[in-house]
Amino acid sequence: MNMAFERVLVLSPHTDDGEMAAGGTIARLAAEGRDLLYVALSSCEASVPEGFPPDVLKVECMQSVAVLGIPTGRVVLLNYAVRNFPSSRQEILEDVVRLNKDFRPDLVLVPSSNDLHQDHHVVHEEALRAFKMTSTILGYEHPWNNLGFTTDVFVNLEERHIVRKIDSLKKYESQQSKAYFSEEYVRALAYTRGTQVGFRYAEAFELVRLRIS
Repeated sequence: MNMAFERVLVLSPHTDDGEMAAGGTIARLAAEGRDLLYVALSSCEASVPEGFPPDVLKVECMQSVAVLGIPTGRVVLLNYAVRNFPSSRQEILEDVVRLNKDFRPDLVLVPSSNDLHQDHHVVHEEALRAFKMTSTILGYEHPWNNLGFTTDVFVNLEERHIVRKIDSLKKYESQQSKAYFSEEYVRALAYTRGTQVGFRYAEAFELVRLRIS
């Protein structure tokens, strides 16, 4: 993939979604000096494991994206209720339209069109409405949410990008019981995607919209 994008918006339905699916790509873009804006629409306070403070995911998210190279001033955490995005669809659309007007991204990373999680699906659809005329849109994968996934675009990653992704996910101490936060999972998927196209490691994306100017 020719990474000729200067302004990149990462739309993460919940804290950790963006890093989990596209952390290596984010690390590469940050290292190349791209202007990245990370927006999480929910900090999932209703889903925080017992024993952790309600705002723990906000703190962990800020630490996580910092490891990837996104400065604090380029992180936006919104307060939509987890698993209730369908009831806030219009407000979410207005927020992403505002992001487009203010940030004018060349590239937008969103959940894929096949993501079954209700919140992820809403973010995908409203992002398509907001950015279809202005930006290239790539859908990232969460295999546990996808019955199918189209691997249209592969981003070549190096060991250092994978290490950054692994280190960023370690900041989510409240989520470490989930198998897909493990180093083993991260490396296995990156190796699998790389093998598909002759790279050592890669992240794959669905091509939702390609805009060439």
